[in-house]
Amino acid sequence: MKKTTAADLRTLVIGAGSWGTALAAASSVKSDTLLWCRHQEQAEYINQHHANPRYLRDLPLPSSLQATHDEQRAIRFLAEMPNQALIILGIPVVAMRETVAHWYRLLSDQQLSHIPIIWTCKGFEQSSGLLPHEVVSTVSRFPHCGVLSGPSFAKEVVQQLPVALTIASHSTVVKDRTTQVLHNHFCRIYQSDDIVGVEVGGALKNIIAIACGIADGLGLGHNARAALITRGLAEITRLGLAMGGHAQTFAGLTGLGDLVLTATGDLSRNRQVGLALAKGQTLADILASGITAEGVRSARDTFLRAQQLHIDMPITQAVCHILFDHYPPTKAVHELLTREAKPEIR
Repeated sequence: MKKTTAADLRTLVIGAGSWGTALAAASSVKSDTLLWCRHQEQAEYINQHHANPRYLRDLPLPSSLQATHDEQRAIRFLAEMPNQALIILGIPVVAMRETVAHWYRLLSDQQLSHIPIIWTCKGFEQSSGLLPHEVVSTVSRFPHCGVLSGPSFAKEVVQQLPVALTIASHSTVVKDRTTQVLHNHFCRIYQSDDIVGVEVGGALKNIIAIACGIADGLGLGHNARAALITRGLAEITRLGLAMGGHAQTFAGLTGLGDLVLTATGDLSRNRQVGLALAKGQTLADILASGITAEGVRSARDTFLRAQQLHIDMPITQAVCHILFDHYPPTKAVHELLTREAKPEIR
C-alpha cells in the first residue's frame, strides 16, 4: 500500500459524541481531519480548548484536530481533495436515516457522493427494524460505503491505547481508504466483506452485555457471566447466519471480541444498565440519568427479527421481559435456568 501522510488524506467526521470524537482524534494521526458538530458552541470549545468535556471529560484532543458547525465549510473541506477523502458517521442508529439523507443531498449537489463513507453505529433502527446498511441503502445511493466496528471504548482510543477494528464493505476503495486513514501505531484495521455479520454482532452484543450486567449485579458469579457470554454468542451467531452473515465473523473482533469487551468492561454503558436494573432501578430512571445504551433501543427489534426467522433467543427474550415487561430480574434468571435441557451444538 502507498505510504501516506497527513497532507495526502482528508477525513470528515460527522457527529461529535464520544465515538465520533475518538475516531476524529485517531484519524488526525495520519489525516487532515475536520469534526462536524451539531452545536456551534461545542465546535468552538473543541477548537479553543482541544477537549470535548461533555463526552470525554479531561481527555486532551490533538491540537491538529479542527471542528466546525458549518456544513458548507465541511463540504469545501472535502471538495479540496475529494479523491483522497473519507467520511465517518459517528452517530447513533436513531439518527442514521435523517443524517444520511441530509448529507447525501449536500454531497450530491456538489458531485461528492463518490467519496467513501463509513458508519460506526450498532443496533437496529427502532421504527423499521433495519440494520444500518439497510437504512443507508433506503435513503441514499452512495457507491462506496461500509461499517467500522470492533471491541473499543472511545476513552481508550483517545488515549491511544491499543485497539483493533474491522472495516466491512463490498468496496475495495472503502476498505483501503479506511485503512490508510486509521491504521497507525496504536490502531490496527482489519478488512472484511461481511457487512451483515459485522452489524449483527455489533447490535446483539449490547443486549448480551445488559444480561451480563444484570447477572453481575445480582452477584451470580463468574461462572454465570461466562455462561451468558458463551450462550449469548450462540444467539448472535444463530441470528447472524439466518440473516446472511458469515460464521467466522462471529468468532472475530466484531463478534466474540466486541461481546467480551462490552459484557465485562466497566466503561460499557450497556453493562451499566444491567447493573442498575439488578439494583432495582427502573428503566425510566436509568435512561433519565443520561445513560445512552444501544442495547435498550435494539432489544425489541432484535427479538422481533428472531421471531420472524424462527430463531431461538432465550437470553434476548429475558432481557426484553426485564426491560419492557417489568419482570423482576430474579424471575427472568429462574426461567432461563429452568429451561429444558438440550444439546449445546445444534
